[in-house]
Amino acid sequence: MKKNLSLKIHVAKPVMYTLLFLTTLAFFTSCQTPANDTNRNTTLFNEGINLIPYPQEVNLEGDDFVPGTELSIILDNDATEKDLFAAEELSSQLFRGWKIKSVISNSASGKSIILTRKNVPEKITSLPDKKAEQAYELTTITDQLTIKAKGEAGLFYGVQTLLQIIKKRQDGAFVKGMKITDWPDIPIRANHYDTKHHQDKREYVESFIRDLARYKINMLVWEWEDKFEYPSHPEIGAPGAFTMEEVQEMTRYAQKYHIQIVPLVQGLGHVSFILKWPQFSHLREITASNWEFCPLKDGSYELLNDLWQDAIKATPGSEYIHIGTDESYEIGKGIECGCEAWMKEIGKHGLMTEFINRCAEPLMKEGRKIMTWSTEYIPGAKLNPLKGMVADMLSSDIEKVKETKKAGYEVFVYDPNPGIEPLFLPYFYRLRGEGDKEREVETSLQRSYNEVSKAATSGVFDGMINTSWDDSGLHNQAWMMSFINSAEYSWSGNNPSLDEFSDKFFLNYYGENSKDMKELYILLNKAGYYYYKSFERRVWHYGDIGKTHLPDMPRGDNLEYDEFWNREYADKINESQEQQKQMVRASQIIQDNMGIGIKNSYDLEIFTTIVNLVNHTCNTYLTLSKLEKAIKEAHNQRFLSHQAAYSAMEKAVGIIEANLAERQKIYDDLVATWEKTRLPKGLSTPEKQFFHRQDRARHFAFRRADMSYLTYDEELLRLEDYKAKLQEYLGWYKETYL
Repeated sequence: MKKNLSLKIHVAKPVMYTLLFLTTLAFFTSCQTPANDTNRNTTLFNEGINLIPYPQEVNLEGDDFVPGTELSIILDNDATEKDLFAAEELSSQLFRGWKIKSVISNSASGKSIILTRKNVPEKITSLPDKKAEQAYELTTITDQLTIKAKGEAGLFYGVQTLLQIIKKRQDGAFVKGMKITDWPDIPIRANHYDTKHHQDKREYVESFIRDLARYKINMLVWEWEDKFEYPSHPEIGAPGAFTMEEVQEMTRYAQKYHIQIVPLVQGLGHVSFILKWPQFSHLREITASNWEFCPLKDGSYELLNDLWQDAIKATPGSEYIHIGTDESYEIGKGIECGCEAWMKEIGKHGLMTEFINRCAEPLMKEGRKIMTWSTEYIPGAKLNPLKGMVADMLSSDIEKVKETKKAGYEVFVYDPNPGIEPLFLPYFYRLRGEGDKEREVETSLQRSYNEVSKAATSGVFDGMINTSWDDSGLHNQAWMMSFINSAEYSWSGNNPSLDEFSDKFFLNYYGENSKDMKELYILLNKAGYYYYKSFERRVWHYGDIGKTHLPDMPRGDNLEYDEFWNREYADKINESQEQQKQMVRASQIIQDNMGIGIKNSYDLEIFTTIVNLVNHTCNTYLTLSKLEKAIKEAHNQRFLSHQAAYSAMEKAVGIIEANLAERQKIYDDLVATWEKTRLPKGLSTPEKQFFHRQDRARHFAFRRADMSYLTYDEELLRLEDYKAKLQEYLGWYKETYL
């Protein structure tokens, strides 16, 4: 089936614009999308093909490839083990998604998909090596689809593209006639995977790896803190932590999918998981804080090097190791150890660099490249980080990036942190400020797009790293849109528009039969802010912002009470009622999509628990409103009927009991759903108890050892105590008057 494209163009002055018309017509008729044209037409999306990331060059031309129900997958005679793996993945996915049976062989017969690393076009071979190894060409004819690549990664990525562009029509599967020539703008595309406050099960980690590979991510920077059982210091690993053997196996598993796992074991700061232990407390910069190592004590380096050596052994074949070093709040504050005097002499940059260099040197001897969050090159400085290290930088100062590269450092663009809001990320709606100064600001998607697309088109950066800080304890599935957004623009910075990405993301990730998913994300996004600003949740992290009180307790012979609650919290009552309406709509969208069997449906289970938790928050405010009204009713009945007054107070007790029962059910359902993919948070085993200690970061997710950090603020209301006191008063009232 030939692709016939037509184009109507109105030309006001044909003589004057003949050349322009012919050039434009030739461009659009071929539907070619050159990589250096920032306004190019995203043809595939217009044709209903929701490919992520968008390829560098596309021509919609030639015959559609119609695979039928059986075909051959053809490999070169000298195909490597990874080439074979790509073919096997293709075969498996063709059958799973399309019921197409395939045979892998070295000779073509009948309908076939050819995976070859022979006769690769010059456009690919002339690319810089790191890009050329990942590049591929995909072409179609009626009975044959060919993917050519120089490297193993390129062949694999060609297969991932193929699996996304297969469409369905009445006569079966087909691939629209096209030619794709594709390569990455940024060679290394990393997602930061933060499991400091939870531990995913191994099956989930491997499914996560497969998901990232589908979108051509090739590095996973895994911040595991105590979720790894360090052989040199096993007490640091939490109960149930991954063993050396397990991490090695997952590392090799990821490498099959062309992803290298880079261990991130925090150094200097962020080390409460180490320094909470009494036997290591002497290494603290400040005795009272378990947050940070002293950079002057030899023991700090000896202990950290032990952990890093374990991490290197756990990730065989990886090129890098990440040693953290961010949020080092206390550096240079140690008086007795001499750090304060040392920092006065060489400054914070000098002190930090001394620490980084001393840590990096032995790791470099192990053949690892060193990543940190704090590598900064300053021209003319007395002391700079060792050459060959990785600097994370923003794309706003390209000249500084170029200078840093010229000085001998790899440079990764830092994709800005989406946020630490609980429950959901601010993809489409983001607030900053408090009270009258609160305002909508640039969304997390927009920030990421601005930063990563600019870095990609600059051609300067060696890598990109997307961050996913686990401070607020979101389920990892909540981060997928962020991960995939970064994958999109680090591969191809020119295309598509951000609006187009968000539209095609939902169709790509959840399936073309999914509906209203963007609306659902916006509802969850806004619901997260409602939840965050309820009770004491923001007090916890930000200080004196406000808290919610309970209604007044009846007292004395005359059921006296202060009627203030419904007046004081009138705005919150109205907000809660409105928020409940939004959650009804969110629930409807979830049910509609569950009913049609979308992809990645586990997300909907997670989203259901979020909706229920937000709805419970709303109900709790409405419960307190009803509670005060019941007390008022009892007060009003005091001199009319003791029995009526008593019944009103019994009603108040029932209102509280219903809310407490709802809280328990919501919590139990949430834990059961999230633990389908996770170990229990704060898990203890017969062999080892989880050792929970707070730290100065006051992370929302670490307020409690278990999942109750999500309902802790309702617990802080002390409704149970209120109920007990009310029942005590009821007993007195009954004995006195009834």
